[in-house]
Amino acid sequence: MLGLNIGKNASTPIERATDDYLIGLSGVYEHADYVTVNISSPNTKNLRSLQTDEALDQLLSALNERKKALADTHQKRVPVFLKIAPDLDDAQVAVIAQSLVKHQMDGVIATNTTLSRDAVKGMPHCDEAGGLSGSPVLAGSNRVIRLLRQHLGPQFPIVGVGGILSGYDAVSKIEAGADVVQIYTGLIYKGPALVHEVAKALKQISQS
Repeated sequence: MLGLNIGKNASTPIERATDDYLIGLSGVYEHADYVTVNISSPNTKNLRSLQTDEALDQLLSALNERKKALADTHQKRVPVFLKIAPDLDDAQVAVIAQSLVKHQMDGVIATNTTLSRDAVKGMPHCDEAGGLSGSPVLAGSNRVIRLLRQHLGPQFPIVGVGGILSGYDAVSKIEAGADVVQIYTGLIYKGPALVHEVAKALKQISQS
């Protein structure tokens, strides 16, 4: 399965962000099994402002129209998922959930890396800029997943990602409301064996 991620170029003004996403979607659509619309990378200036009400509404509306046109052109339907940040408050998550349904997104990926340094306060390099991944993002990611599930109901697809370094961490995502999980940073620290550990843990809970 090939998931392709699209985002705004760093040099593109935020007011023109939608243009980049539409170009990206058109470019990857025929090659992807699913497409991730990334509006939550902390390393692209002002990108997370696209998670606000009006900007998100405009972006998702344009993407939905382009997705329909591409489905007709290529005679196949490619799911499009929105990837959001863990640093959202409850009200922001509620607005995003409404927008996901309104604009017929196929799912949501929760979450990207965090800007918060609370979990690493006092540690070496804790004040470095950029997104923080791994264990420090686990709790925040799970909080957003729980909120999304409350607002979206039982059927809307949620991909849980962020801080999975063990089978137990993966299970916590499912228990929070995710349908499936993704692993990134955990592979650096645990290697491919983590995949087996996670699969085994998820199989156990599915049989219980």
